[in-house]
Amino acid sequence: MSMNRRSFLKSSIASSAAVGFGAPYLHGMSKTKTYRTALIGSGWWGTNILKEAIQAGQSKVVALCDVDLTQAEVCADEISTMTADEPNLYQDYREMFDREMIDIVIIATPDHWHALNTIAALEHGAHVFVEKPTGHTVKESRVIVNVAEQTDRVVQVGLHRRIGPHHVSGMEFLKSGEVGDIGMVRMFVHGGGGHESPTPNSEPPRDLDWDLYCGPAPLRPFNRKIHPGGFRNFLDYANGTLGDWGVHWLDQVLWWSDEKAPKRIYSTGGRPIAGPPVLNEVEQTTDAPDHQTAVYEFESFTATWEHHRFGGRGADRHPFGCFFYGTKGVFHMGWRDGWTFYPAKNGDQPVHTPPQFDNEKDGHNVPPLWRDFLYCIETGNTPVANAEVGHLATNLSLLGMISYKTGRSLDWDGDQEKILNDEEANSMLRREYRGNWTYPTA
Repeated sequence: MSMNRRSFLKSSIASSAAVGFGAPYLHGMSKTKTYRTALIGSGWWGTNILKEAIQAGQSKVVALCDVDLTQAEVCADEISTMTADEPNLYQDYREMFDREMIDIVIIATPDHWHALNTIAALEHGAHVFVEKPTGHTVKESRVIVNVAEQTDRVVQVGLHRRIGPHHVSGMEFLKSGEVGDIGMVRMFVHGGGGHESPTPNSEPPRDLDWDLYCGPAPLRPFNRKIHPGGFRNFLDYANGTLGDWGVHWLDQVLWWSDEKAPKRIYSTGGRPIAGPPVLNEVEQTTDAPDHQTAVYEFESFTATWEHHRFGGRGADRHPFGCFFYGTKGVFHMGWRDGWTFYPAKNGDQPVHTPPQFDNEKDGHNVPPLWRDFLYCIETGNTPVANAEVGHLATNLSLLGMISYKTGRSLDWDGDQEKILNDEEANSMLRREYRGNWTYPTA
C-alpha cells in the first residue's frame, strides 16, 4: 500500500466514524422533545425500527397499526420490555390518523402500501421514516416527493447504507480518484433456492383483514407464502429481488456518480429453475424472476445488476455488493465484508476496510439513520436518504422491472420521468388501483 493510500485511509476512516454515525454526533441534539410515534406494519422489520426509535430516547409510542392484529399484538409485547408506553392498536391506518395526534410515523408495510401510507402520514402533519422502495410504481413514488415538499415534512427512507461507516469511507475512497476513471459497475446479490412447488391457498387467519392487506393491489386468494413476509416475490405487492435488495445497491451507484438517472435500461431474466408461476383458486407460487440481469446505460459508464435465487454463493468471492471497475483497479463495496480495493498494478497489495455496523446483530445501520432523521426534524436540514434520494434509487429498480416485463430496452428521460417512444411501457409507470382506492396525485 502506497503512502498516499495509508494517509487517505487514516483520515477517511476517522472522518467516517463521525459522519457515518450521523449528523447529531457532530452537532449535538437537544433531546428535549418527545415525538408521538406510530408504526404502520408491525412485523419483524417494523418492530426492529421501532425498537431503535425507542432506544434513541425521543419517542412516545402512541399507536401500532397492522392489518394483521396478531402482529400488532406481538410487537406491543416486544416493546413492552423497553417502554411503559401503551400504544393503541389499529388495523386500518385511516382510523389511526382520524383518532391519534402523531408526530412521527414509521412505515414498514409491503411495498404496494408505501406510497398511500406515506402520503396519508405527511398530510396528517407527521414526519415519516419509510422503508425502501418508496413505491410499487414510479408515479406513486414521485407523489411522495411532491407531498413531502408541499407539507414541509421530513422523509427519511431506510437506505441505511447511505450512513453506514464503511460505506461512507468506501465512498470517500471511490470519489478520491484512487480507483481511477470508472467505466463499469456491477451490482449483484446471489443466493440459494430451487424448484418451487405450489403452496395451497387457505382461509386468512382470524385476526387478518386480507382484503385490506391487498388494498389497492389485486385481490389474490390468501396464501401463507405471501403473508407474513413473503410478499417481496409476488409482483402484485412488490418487485422481486431487484425491488428489494437492488434498491440499496442501485443507490450506491447514484451516490458515487451524483447522477440522477440512466438514459437507457434493459433487463432480462426468468424462472427456469423455480418453474412457471402458478395462480388459481387452489394453490399458487411466487411470480418474480428467479434470476435477472439489468443493464443501465449512463452518460459516462455502464452499470449492471444481476441476481440468482439458485446455486448458492457459488465461486463468488463476495456474494453481495458492487464492483467498480476503474483504470487503477477494482473496488468492491460490500455488506458484511466491508470494502476492498484490488489495485491493477502488479505487486500492490489490496486495501481493505472491515465492516462497521451500529447494530452488529442484524448487520444494519438503522440507529445512525434514525439519529439523522431526528436531527433533521429539529434543524430543518436535509436527511441523508430523503424522499428524492429514495425515489431515484427506487426508479431504477422499477424501470428494470418494466423492461423485464415488456422484454425490450427503455429510453428514459430522467428530467421528465418519461419512457420515450413506447406507449405501453410508459403506461406501466403507474397501475390501476382496485375497487375504491384512488391512485395518488400531487
